[in-house]
Amino acid sequence: MVNKATRPADPFIGQDLWNIQLQNGQLKHFLTIEGLGSDMLTQILDTAESFAGVNESVKKVPLLRGKTIVNLFFEASTRTRTTFELAAKRLSADVLNINISTSATSKGESLLDTLHNLQAMQCDMFIVRHADSGTAHFIANHVAPHISVLNAGDGRHSHPTQAMLDMFTIRRNKGADFGGLRVAIVGDILHSRVARSQIHALNTLNTGDVRVVAPRTLLPKGIEQMGVSVYHDLQEGIKDADVVIMLRLQKERMSGALLPSEQEYFQLYGLTEETFAAAKDDAIVMHPGPINRGVEIASSIADGPHSVILDQVTYGIAVRMAVMSMTLGHNGKREAQA
Repeated sequence: MVNKATRPADPFIGQDLWNIQLQNGQLKHFLTIEGLGSDMLTQILDTAESFAGVNESVKKVPLLRGKTIVNLFFEASTRTRTTFELAAKRLSADVLNINISTSATSKGESLLDTLHNLQAMQCDMFIVRHADSGTAHFIANHVAPHISVLNAGDGRHSHPTQAMLDMFTIRRNKGADFGGLRVAIVGDILHSRVARSQIHALNTLNTGDVRVVAPRTLLPKGIEQMGVSVYHDLQEGIKDADVVIMLRLQKERMSGALLPSEQEYFQLYGLTEETFAAAKDDAIVMHPGPINRGVEIASSIADGPHSVILDQVTYGIAVRMAVMSMTLGHNGKREAQA
């Protein structure tokens, strides 16, 4: 068991860039889980709970009417961009999707020039996805004071809303007390910004046992410093787990021969009915997507009774509604219930 008396440090960040997230104790930007306490994470989850009810009934609330939200996706995404767009529209905001491949940045305009032009159009929020770690922090440091920035994934560093929708999924299935839970994160930890954000969130919420399971070539150096137990054998790593989170092999970020073959990886680390039997009988299976069937998970598990993968997608809308309403200065929980 890892000693969690002190918050584990993130060896993948060199300085306290996350401090700009808070303003007068309130969430101004949402860039990373690190630096946020359990009270703030719980507030996000509680607010998302209110919006989950909204999504199941009225579909739309007027909280962000008159606000303009810009999706700045410098990296391809379907699920994340779509759920952010749906979340904004269900809050009655206007949404602008910038096609980066045809924007002025592809013609030589600097990122800051693009931001300044968008600010001049009276935008209120930038949702940023970028292949370079730290881009969302950079933008948050250079926008006008009234603008909020949400990180929709930056390089290998952080994907905070994905981590929070994962925490919301766990809470809905396993209850609000994370202290008695054993959670195993399996797969390509090395390249996964989702895994890093999940680890920070799980530890901040005082999860009893956080494990990472992967071959040595797919584990970052110093991962133990983040407050996790490390396993290289799948069945040993998920033994008696309450939650098993599978990760995609991010081949687009790999350099060199980190794996012999996808077939051999599936034999050793693929979640099948046989290997999943090591987890608890009521364990849930999660995956941030997109799923590589037959590589990290068998279809019988991905589509089976223990899978909550589609629930994660649904809950992502409520969580992103919560973060949007909180960063733009609204008490989403109170107003959603009003």
